Amino acid sequence: MTGHDHAHDHDEGPDHGHGHAGHSHGVDPDADRRWLAIALALIGGFMAVEVVIGVMAQSLALISDAAHMLTDAVSIVLALIAMRLAARPARGGFTFGLKRAEILSAQANGLTLLLLALWLAYEAVRRLIDPPQVEGGLVLVTALAGIVVNVGAAWCISRANRSSLAVEGAYQHILNDLFAFIGTAVAGLIVLTTGFVQADAIATLVVVVLMVKAGYGLVRESGRIFLEAAPAHLDPDAVGDRLVGHPPVTEVHDLHIWTITSGQAALSAHVLVAPEGDCHAVRRELERMLEKEYGITHTTLQVDHVQEALLSVGRAGEEPGGRDPHCADAHGPVHREGPHAH
Repeated sequence: MTGHDHAHDHDEGPDHGHGHAGHSHGVDPDADRRWLAIALALIGGFMAVEVVIGVMAQSLALISDAAHMLTDAVSIVLALIAMRLAARPARGGFTFGLKRAEILSAQANGLTLLLLALWLAYEAVRRLIDPPQVEGGLVLVTALAGIVVNVGAAWCISRANRSSLAVEGAYQHILNDLFAFIGTAVAGLIVLTTGFVQADAIATLVVVVLMVKAGYGLVRESGRIFLEAAPAHLDPDAVGDRLVGHPPVTEVHDLHIWTITSGQAALSAHVLVAPEGDCHAVRRELERMLEKEYGITHTTLQVDHVQEALLSVGRAGEEPGGRDPHCADAHGPVHREGPHAH
């Protein structure tokens, strides 16, 4: 087709909506890395001490907290690596750059939480059936120290840019750990005051529930992005109807909305306008509307006059339902003015 007006002709000037390399909250990426590194140092140091005390006290709750802290440390390392990769400019075959490195990191965090939860659940049930002697005093003191360390680490990470799914993944890990330590402290107190040693295993099962909840959330969110789903807060049909409701647009098809990385939605579509419409003006108006109403700044709109699309293919009316035969394999629903054909 010769009469196409592509949004990446680079003639938009200030209208052109591809300027999204910056940080969502205006946070400096170097500051983010610094906060994450401080949290990593806090967690790594405490984790080593906790493993030793957990073995001495024979407390699964402490050992499970330490294992959880190990995944915290891994999640922060992954977030730091992902930040560095995502900051690299696009080149070669990676036309979006390596922005999805952070989504891989979030998925790895979610999976490690789920796998660790399985192992801890098995161990906790085994200890409920055959409980070992647990040193309640050691457990209580260590858990209280763990609460302090995790509050510090969570505060550090909350200072970083949490709109990044990788940073959010690390934050979820540490927040879970904080709740886990509170549960462990309660268990240590119960063992110390009543001698009910199963409290240790019960605290571990509470941790397992928290880990499954956080892990599932991260896997689901990262999975949606990898499967090119539209952002959860956007309904593509509603967006299509909104676009076709903008005169002189008569039809919108091949509408795709997906997420490149956390907080960066992208949209592409083929838009047909009435013969008297100005393709360039329509494209600019639609881009402004998508940015203002939906926050979508990365748009690629192919805008044609309605007869151009028909003439250029030359098979008008051959397809059932009289659809404009733009491509052999139409992707998704067709939005038309008037009664919409979805």
